[in-house]
Amino acid sequence: MKSFLITGERSLKGTIFIAGAKNSALPLMAASILLKEGKLVLKNMPLLEDVLSMKGLLLSLGCNLDTYGGDSNLIFHINTSQISDYTAEHEIVKKFRASVLVLAPLLVRFGKAKISLPGGCSIGVRPIDLHIKVLKAMGVSINIRQGLVVANVQKRLSACDFTFPKVSVGATITAVLAAVCADGISNFFNSAIEPEIQDLCFCLNKMGAKISNIGSSNLQISGVKALSPVTHEVISDRIEAGTYMIAAAITAGEIILRNINPIFLENFVETLRKTGTNVYLEQNSIRVENLERKILPIDISTAPYPGFVTDLQAQFLSLMTLSSGISVVKENIFENRFMHVAELNRMGAQISLNSNFATVKGVTSLDGAEVIASDLRASASLVLAALAAKNSSKIHRIYHLRRGYQDLEKKLANCGAKIEEISD
Repeated sequence: MKSFLITGERSLKGTIFIAGAKNSALPLMAASILLKEGKLVLKNMPLLEDVLSMKGLLLSLGCNLDTYGGDSNLIFHINTSQISDYTAEHEIVKKFRASVLVLAPLLVRFGKAKISLPGGCSIGVRPIDLHIKVLKAMGVSINIRQGLVVANVQKRLSACDFTFPKVSVGATITAVLAAVCADGISNFFNSAIEPEIQDLCFCLNKMGAKISNIGSSNLQISGVKALSPVTHEVISDRIEAGTYMIAAAITAGEIILRNINPIFLENFVETLRKTGTNVYLEQNSIRVENLERKILPIDISTAPYPGFVTDLQAQFLSLMTLSSGISVVKENIFENRFMHVAELNRMGAQISLNSNFATVKGVTSLDGAEVIASDLRASASLVLAALAAKNSSKIHRIYHLRRGYQDLEKKLANCGAKIEEISD
């Protein structure tokens, strides 16, 4: 098993190219199953473990997938015209949660689907009940037995009106993928509006779908009988960008981010500026600097987009450990998403937990330590803390990072970080 050895207290300065968004790439790959003829060509694809797992899943179903270009210009050509299987096997599905996104496309394509219950990060209860409810509302019969989801539908899925009892990114994606080829007009209320969902909708419309009110929580979708092949460029990863923005602030550095639309990060930019960090926005880049590492304490509360994104909560908490006062971080999206707190406290942070609140008393410095990563974003928070800490830190279980950050150590090293991958 691999670990990171990081020597801290080095000011990061340089330029980082932001990769395509994992949370956009995965549903777009799943959407390729809807295409009975031709190819879906996806540009700006990230080279990540979850993307490779989805590639493996599509290949196991019988699709053809060719890759072109390099790390910063990766292109997927996906042809699912020869797809023949409607069963997503456990050995692949167990690796990542987004595997559930093939359920709706398989139902549209075959009228039936079998998938094992998905895996992914262990950050609280994340059932697929809302996915199932919206599919049942569209006429799908679903049974779960022995960890297997077995779904069937007679002929085409039926359009429906459905109100999500709570905002759910994954269930909204399932609803969209199911409705684009359903019989009739569907209306989905209280839908998630994340940029990645908007990206999916824009791509589907290019393919011939009829999705209205994109960017609104009330989506209307008129079903069509077939979609057409297109080429689409995946939006860039706002979570990766936010992580490196914090890296600049926490190391008294200055980092320029390329290939990122600042509009996706409006709430986060506003919050980071309140900490005393300078953030300069251009059309397709962001410059961040906090050369004296003067970090003001800021309270945050995670919320669905356009609120403070939960996937940057752990990283922002690391920044608050070095603030000049007391801050409160409230997690409203997932249970058990404070597993990084105990490890940060091992590095000298002063964080106390009470239910879904973390109270952070800022300290003047962190100390390097041996810590264990528990999930994807917690891993990133520990890397950030180690970059700022005195002496060296060893971070175990960095395989989590491979699921969401492309070339993380290379990008950080190019900005002056002393970071290396070692074997345990």
